[in-house]
Formats: sequence, C-alpha cells, structure tokens
Amino acid sequence: MDPDVTHFPRWTNGLRAAGAVAVLSGGAYATAIVLFGFSPYALDVGYQPVQPVPYSHALHAGELGMDCRYCHTTVDKGAKAGIPPLETCMGCHAAIRSDSEKLKPLREAYDTGQPLRWVRVHDLPDYVYFDHSAHVNRGVGCVSCHGRIDQMEVVYQQEPLSMNWCLDCHREPNKNVRPLDKITAMDFVPDEWKKDATQAEMGDELVKQHNLKPSTDCSTCHR
Repeated sequence: MDPDVTHFPRWTNGLRAAGAVAVLSGGAYATAIVLFGFSPYALDVGYQPVQPVPYSHALHAGELGMDCRYCHTTVDKGAKAGIPPLETCMGCHAAIRSDSEKLKPLREAYDTGQPLRWVRVHDLPDYVYFDHSAHVNRGVGCVSCHGRIDQMEVVYQQEPLSMNWCLDCHREPNKNVRPLDKITAMDFVPDEWKKDATQAEMGDELVKQHNLKPSTDCSTCHR
C-alpha cells in the first residue's frame, strides 16, 4: 500500500486531540460532581426528618415569641443545647389543646413515662467537639448556625456545618457576633444596636470589646 495515499479527510487528524480533551474534561466534570455530591452542601443542607410529634417552631418561637432557652435550657450552660423534658411540654399542653390528636404521642409518653424519640437534625460527627455555651456566651446568635427557626414549620438544616464553614467564622467572627442580650432574637439587625450600623461595624467593635480570638487549631474541635 502506498504510504502517501490518504484514506481519511485531513480534518480527522484533530480527532485524537479532541478526544483527549473530551476525556480529561469528562473526568474533571465527574470528579466535581462526586465531590459536591458527597459534600455537606449536598448531603446535609435541607435535611428535614419527620419527628414523633409535629412541633412547629414557627408557632412557638415565631408567633408566640417563646425564647429558645425556655426549651433548650442548657444552651448557654453546657456543650449541648438540651432537649426539653416532657414536663416542659405538658406544662402548657395539659391545659392547651389537651385533646389534640397531633399531641397524642406526647400525652402517651408522659402517662407511661417513656421518652419521645426525637430525631436529631443538626448532628455533627462523633469526632467533632462543639460547645454551645462557648459560642452563645461570646455573641454567636442561634440564627447564625440554625437559620430563621422562628419561620420553620418543620425544622431543617440550613447550613452545611462543615469544617470550612466553621473555620470561616473562627477566622472572621465579626461577621456573626452580636450583643449578648440578642442571642436568641431571630429578627435582630445591627441597626438596633446602633442606628445605621452594619454587621461589620458592630462585629468589629464587639470582637475588640470581648477580646475574641477564636482558635483555628485542630485540637479545638478534634479532641
């Protein structure tokens, strides 16, 4: 066969290069999809489990204006925010909507002494140590991590709670801190602290005032 004879059009010479680009691009695309697919943004954000009792934060924390600490009594005292005991719930519901069908599991648990099996929404890995009181007592409001709970009929996870997300706050705490008496105020805005103030201005002053220097050392959260 004559080696000088061309059997394919010249434009086919570029197919090899185009094929290589397609393979590399496809690999990069697939890698990106997998990484995002297994990231907290894809797996955790929006997680909204069904609870044994349809408790509405929009009603209790929003419409009725109940303070977070009425139910989560240890949020400013210890590492865990705490789940309210049945006595706290029945303190109201022994008289309010005491015959509601939705509250039947609550009444049965109270009468039998068996605990309700609430499903944890914001569940950090076991290798992560997080102290609620350390954050709440330094000006990090509930809304910074949990979002507008007072507007959620059913609570869901709004933030990824990933390591990078936490470190972003530790590096720039001025973006989240607020006055200590506004920790549980879901609708708080910096203008309430000082007229026309921005979050950056308020945050910078509070960081200096409380000498906040959040650690970014691994041992802070991984013990």
